[in-house]
Amino acid sequence: MTIWNAIILGLVQGLAEFLPISSSGHLSIINNLFHLSTAEEGHMLFDVLLHLGTLVSICICYWKDIVQMLYELLSLVGAGPIGDTRQKRYPAARLFLMIIVATAMLVLIMPMKDMLEKLYYNSVFIGVMLILCGFMLYVSDRMTPGKKTETNMSILDAMLIGVAQCVAVIPGISRSGTTITAGLATGLRRDFAVKFSFLMSMPAVLGANILSLIDAFQEGVDWSSLPAYFVGMAVAMVTGVIAIRLIRRISESGRFGGFAYYCWVVGTLSIILTMIF
Repeated sequence: MTIWNAIILGLVQGLAEFLPISSSGHLSIINNLFHLSTAEEGHMLFDVLLHLGTLVSICICYWKDIVQMLYELLSLVGAGPIGDTRQKRYPAARLFLMIIVATAMLVLIMPMKDMLEKLYYNSVFIGVMLILCGFMLYVSDRMTPGKKTETNMSILDAMLIGVAQCVAVIPGISRSGTTITAGLATGLRRDFAVKFSFLMSMPAVLGANILSLIDAFQEGVDWSSLPAYFVGMAVAMVTGVIAIRLIRRISESGRFGGFAYYCWVVGTLSIILTMIF
């Protein structure tokens, strides 16, 4: 793993993780077509660190929300369930509850884990999924956002968004794009749909990182590449912060259409290049 490879992959991970263009799809295409390895050839630890970098990005951009959730949860210890009155007094604690409900839906994909991992190496399939992702973003642009936030979204809303996150495990389908679209479809306010999408990724990414870290040490680590790993992680973190702030700004105008055209182009190119080479 060279420094330049790490920088390129960190840049792709940081931007594509939060922009609605599928980080898994982009990393797969780069790996399959240009052989810039991440999880293969002893570089699984690098893949873990890339995701850790984007996790830190969320903590940086939403640290106030995270602190508030922790504060309200501690305040509610032993105070019983959050009813209609408390949900207004402790909105951040209720937000945490909704994130847990949405994350719990990931158990639905556990039986398909091995099959989904194999799709990561099929650039034609990923190209098709990117094209479908583009259509989803095109439709989301035309949705009328609702007014729901953490104080009045329902458990069913959280479950539906969680199911959308399960679908986004498919390589080439954007996690952020899918969950934001699902949030809008359930009536969430546009800016809250973005915030919920990013915050709900934290437990999923953290859990996956812990499991992958165990696998990485079991399979062996290329310790000579460690400096490159940390460079890639830093790049993913910085570009992740930039991408989150960009999406938050774009969400104010509600225009994801440009990303739809991008996904169509990249998906088509992926299919064509795979067939040529």
